[in-house]
Amino acid sequence: MPTARQLGRATVITLVAGTVGGAALLAGEAVIARNRRYAQPELGLALRTTMGPEGAPPLRLVLMGDSSSLGVGVEQLADTLGGQLATMLSEGTPTLPARHVQLSSVGVSGSRCTDLATQVARALLGGRPDVVVILIGANDATSLRRPAEAAAYLGAAVRRLRDASVEVVVGTCPDLGAARAIAPPLRQITGWLGRRIARAQARAVRAAGGTVVDLASETGAVFRADAGTLCYDGFHPSADGYRVWAHALLPAVIRAVVPTSR
Repeated sequence: MPTARQLGRATVITLVAGTVGGAALLAGEAVIARNRRYAQPELGLALRTTMGPEGAPPLRLVLMGDSSSLGVGVEQLADTLGGQLATMLSEGTPTLPARHVQLSSVGVSGSRCTDLATQVARALLGGRPDVVVILIGANDATSLRRPAEAAAYLGAAVRRLRDASVEVVVGTCPDLGAARAIAPPLRQITGWLGRRIARAQARAVRAAGGTVVDLASETGAVFRADAGTLCYDGFHPSADGYRVWAHALLPAVIRAVVPTSR
């Protein structure tokens, strides 16, 4: 019969082996995820358009942030998040009459919160936006950026826009646990990292005077249940996925617009 010392040694060896094996598994999954073929920005897809009745009150809507703000994963402007938001605003809702929407994006694929300062400067060039929608956080989570640090840069960007009298709506880090491009258990860990980023983002945005839409809590269940909400790469949204996000963001955008229309 094994002694207590032998059992203890066997337990330690098992734990070490499990830890090493788990680390090796996660490292391998990270390499696979990093080397997958992901959707790229469509060079011919210029996210700049106007839509809605010519005589309707104008609304300048600017998107800012990462690939989501450019519509990476779809090929038609109408399928992008910005395009779908602009369409709904141009058609009007029960609480907001139709608007003549001027849509543009200053987002850059791959951006993190530290990249927002340059985008804010671009957004404030020329005519002042009525509403800026910021989509950011996924790249901060996957690059293991400290949540407080990432959130501080986001908060500073929101504060600059608010000081310029621009309404700001932020869609926080989406549910990365729904990304089928990442295999379990790395997918679950990445989802946890995303939730940490999102919580820190929400605090910083509210403190800076912006409006928060928690994309993970409001739309994550849909993305987890329906693979069709992601494009072919299993990471970026499809047209259906962007539509889900657009409907989640729309009420906050309308609330931001209504005071400017009185």
